[in-house]
Amino acid sequence: MTVEQARSTIVVVTWRGAEHIGACLDALARQRNHRLVVVDNASDDGTSELLARHPSAPEVLRLPRNLGYAGGLAAAFPLVRTPYFGWLNDDAAPAPDWLATLEDSLDRDPSVGAATSRMWNRRGPLSQGVRLTCTGHGADTVAEDSTVAADNAGTGDEVFGFCGGAALLRTSALSAVDGIPADYFCYYEDTDTSWRLRLAGYGITRTTAGCEHSHGCSSAPGSARFHRWNERNRLLTLLRCAPVEIALRELLRFGAITLALPWRGLRQRSVPDAANFRVPLRLGVLAEVAARAPTTLRQRRRITEACAVDRRRVWRSWAGK
Repeated sequence: MTVEQARSTIVVVTWRGAEHIGACLDALARQRNHRLVVVDNASDDGTSELLARHPSAPEVLRLPRNLGYAGGLAAAFPLVRTPYFGWLNDDAAPAPDWLATLEDSLDRDPSVGAATSRMWNRRGPLSQGVRLTCTGHGADTVAEDSTVAADNAGTGDEVFGFCGGAALLRTSALSAVDGIPADYFCYYEDTDTSWRLRLAGYGITRTTAGCEHSHGCSSAPGSARFHRWNERNRLLTLLRCAPVEIALRELLRFGAITLALPWRGLRQRSVPDAANFRVPLRLGVLAEVAARAPTTLRQRRRITEACAVDRRRVWRSWAGK
């Protein structure tokens, strides 16, 4: 089978990934036949030179500036002509049967829009999909191997969403739900996409496809930028996808906590020492959400037009589970 006959296009988005992307490409060379596209987010650390000499000879889409993970995926999406579209972090190394397991899972059931992987690092398991909390956060869920044993038998195992670090999506399903939220930059693009797939009536399954992930190697979890993107994109996702009362509740909750933080500090009450509890960052998040509100509400209307499942039904089925 040639690359032209491949059934999956795997897209790896990188930014200054010279120190770790080689291991990712080496692991992909051991997969079932596929097309490989690397999106280089204007790296300036020798990444482009490494890609040019790597034996896998990936197709490279070099962007003039860093558009983040979401922006990189969105830039590559128009190039995907295969039935399946793989999302893979540049610091992830999939097991040899990773792609075969994901493809077989989607082959079994055409109503499934995405299949997620079992991810781990040297400290232990990281994710086997995304769950939806009662406050509308997308959180990694980790299950014992036995919980997905049924997947090997072909029955599948539903999860609210896929983890975007290593997943395979049905290209037609992603097109049907209006693609990837490119302006998220990074974080919550997987939760938002999963939510829209659910609203459109697609299922999402976790599998035994394994992938080692150097978690945070290409980003800085806990940093101010990390928390800014997380908080902003969670609120935008709620405004796009959640029942209106849930979106408004969480937006008001975020605002109320922001206003209460200085008072708590004056009263010498405990305030978590984390960037997402710093008032300037939170005010910046609220300002960004307000500025994007008109566009976000237009996007919400388009999502509503594509809905096959009521927003409240999806919320009741998955929130807090």
